[in-house]
Amino acid sequence: MSSPSLHNSPAPEKNGSDEAYLDQTLRPDKWAEYIGQKNIKDNLHILLTAAKGRKHPPEHILFYGPPGLGKTTLAHLIAKETGAQIKITSGPAIEKVGDLASILTNLSHGDILFIDEIHRLNKTIEEVLYPAMESGSLDIIIGKGPSARTIQLELPAFTLIAATTRIAMLSSPLRSRFGGGVFRLEFYSQDEIEQIISRSAQILKIKLEKDGAQEIAKRSRFTPRTANYFLKRCRDFAEVHGTGVLDKESVEKALSLLGVDNVGLTSSDTALLKTMVEKFGGGPVGLNTIAAALSEEQSTIEEVHEPYLIQLGFLERTPRGRTVTTKAYEHLHIKGSPKLL
Repeated sequence: MSSPSLHNSPAPEKNGSDEAYLDQTLRPDKWAEYIGQKNIKDNLHILLTAAKGRKHPPEHILFYGPPGLGKTTLAHLIAKETGAQIKITSGPAIEKVGDLASILTNLSHGDILFIDEIHRLNKTIEEVLYPAMESGSLDIIIGKGPSARTIQLELPAFTLIAATTRIAMLSSPLRSRFGGGVFRLEFYSQDEIEQIISRSAQILKIKLEKDGAQEIAKRSRFTPRTANYFLKRCRDFAEVHGTGVLDKESVEKALSLLGVDNVGLTSSDTALLKTMVEKFGGGPVGLNTIAAALSEEQSTIEEVHEPYLIQLGFLERTPRGRTVTTKAYEHLHIKGSPKLL
């Protein structure tokens, strides 16, 4: 049996020198350093404080929302707050019931098990996870046919923290077992993104001007991971083509080179909108038709491009299909207007 992907996650030293650990280096390791998501932090503070008072591990927690908003970071902060060891795996890595059994039986009292992309767990494995979450027991079937027998193993008290980008794909029985809470991470404001970028620049020893931070923030799609990626690429550009200082001008040049416009649209986002306008009169047009016209997967359009375009008000989903809005026409400097429904 191949062992599942499971690892403990020690915190790297924050010297900013090792590119391989750069993302972990930029993760906050104190609650005071975690910017945004105030409602979630307030709820977690109550949950963790109450559990600490009872001297019992916190109840199971589920985080959901678009990628890059800080779900994994919150799991690490909870582990630090409780002083627990965190063990990390993902839904696709747990291929068999035996994989899950191996992970659960190796947990110690108070450990945190973090499962990323939990919506990709096999349904058979979900069934084994239910009693482990609910009653701390693991039912294992040994043998086959008439001679098969069930052994019930008692598990140490642990906390399952799960993360998903597609909560609708989680079964209701699994969602209902997260007694600690189901929390939706929201997109960040521009001011919060600026604070995150400024903190990252200090860690990486980047000279970042105020106007440079603002320019990165407004193009970052309201997502910290994207903002930090832009910060690193702008740093590279400034070191090669400039003075090493990130001001508005150098950031504009660097992000323009990456194909990111002044509101954060990539060349793929722009191509999607222009295809809808030029080939389908701005819509309404079906998702499968758009995907065929762009030679792109439907899931990529639906999960990567559409959420941000809808958030900007550039795209609308209607019963008849997708429609480009007047706001998008103005941004793309295209004359005309969308069809009236």
